[in-house]
Amino acid sequence: MYPADYGLLTPAWAATPVAQTASDAAFAQGMLDVEATWVKVQAEAGLCSSADAQAVEQIAKVELYDLAALASAGPDGANALIPLLGMMRKQLADTGAPATAATALHRGATSQDIIDSALMLVASRSIAGIRTDLLTAAGALSEISAAHASTLCVARSLTQHALPTVFGLRAANWLSSLTAAGRQLDAVAASLPLQWGGAVGTLASLHQRLGSALPYKSEKRLAERAHELTAALAAELGLVAPIAPWHTVRQPVLGLGSALGSVIAAAGTFGADVLTATRPEIGELSEPREAGKGGSSAMPQKQNPVHSVLLRNAALSAPAHVAALYTAAGTAVDERPDGGWHAEWASLRELVRLAGGAAHHAAVLATGLGVHPEAMSRNMALSGDLLVSERIATVAAPLVAGGKAAVQELVLDSLRTGTPLRTLLQGALPSDMDNQLFLDDLLDPAGYLGSATDFITRIREDFTDWKDS
Repeated sequence: MYPADYGLLTPAWAATPVAQTASDAAFAQGMLDVEATWVKVQAEAGLCSSADAQAVEQIAKVELYDLAALASAGPDGANALIPLLGMMRKQLADTGAPATAATALHRGATSQDIIDSALMLVASRSIAGIRTDLLTAAGALSEISAAHASTLCVARSLTQHALPTVFGLRAANWLSSLTAAGRQLDAVAASLPLQWGGAVGTLASLHQRLGSALPYKSEKRLAERAHELTAALAAELGLVAPIAPWHTVRQPVLGLGSALGSVIAAAGTFGADVLTATRPEIGELSEPREAGKGGSSAMPQKQNPVHSVLLRNAALSAPAHVAALYTAAGTAVDERPDGGWHAEWASLRELVRLAGGAAHHAAVLATGLGVHPEAMSRNMALSGDLLVSERIATVAAPLVAGGKAAVQELVLDSLRTGTPLRTLLQGALPSDMDNQLFLDDLLDPAGYLGSATDFITRIREDFTDWKDS
């Protein structure tokens, strides 16, 4: 028995909606849909009978086929479509279909037409669910960013305390990444093309068939009619009619892979930040507690941040698959790639799965994220007044003898001795000014947030524009 892929080693997408929409069965159904729809288009154009189309439609159901046997036969022709066609023709014969149905099946097409188009169908059908999960995650982050627009926390640069910020802006930045990735995915989804070129991308066989059916046979008219049929097939499948076949022009695959990679990367950043913040010694965030999730096989006290772990898992896995697509595209040769095309399939499908899994886990994480302002305040206090040393260097320097160099020395002295910076500044400022009031204002982290609130508003508005588009 050929082993099925249930996702035992890929928990980033296992048991999420994309496990179904990008499964082997979904891909096989995609191939069946392309073949059946093409016969339907031919029937509507008078190139075969409606009985032919009905017969093919009846046997274009994935549950009629042994996918283990199909996979086992795949190496014989280096793709799964060739044995599938044999199985389909046997089904037609077994069901007593007209002999002409088998002739109409796959007429004028080639394996790459069906496989590329089926992969576009799998992507299109999966992207619908990915977008739904992205919107859920982004909507939750938008609400979090608004709710915590004034929740002070420490901004970290190269892992170290840097300046004060608000948690709402951190959440808004996660939102901004998801919004940008969602827009990129939308653009790609709206342009997923049908592949239809025949044996070497000329549609010569289709022209031959049309030539026997049309009242006149000018090459221009044959080409126009071939394009009309291609456009009709694309419309039926919900794909875009291409300008020309793209057998070795792999930009559609590269654009799709890049968009999926962007979704995975945006979700990965979200997950990575949450992983850091959920460490017990930091404790600023916590994952939602769900029955049966996050437990340890050996340590009962542990609550593992599984959604964040899986987001990071997806982000670490995806780049190799994106690179594989670019490598394959860069080595596509002649009128049919000799192995490069074949190398795309698994990587493209895995990117669809990883993006679907990442969007799903991001949605669960964002909607159940626990935010702990008291821990943020505690951690911010670790740096004390030094957290606004950038502001101090600008504002206090003109008032201190020795200027900026003297202020820098006070900062270093505070770090060396542990003496509060406020105390050192108090002694360095002119005695004839209200030092206490001045320092209260100068050292207040809430007074050094720049455009944080405005950025939150802008990012949330940008998300709303995408959501409503």
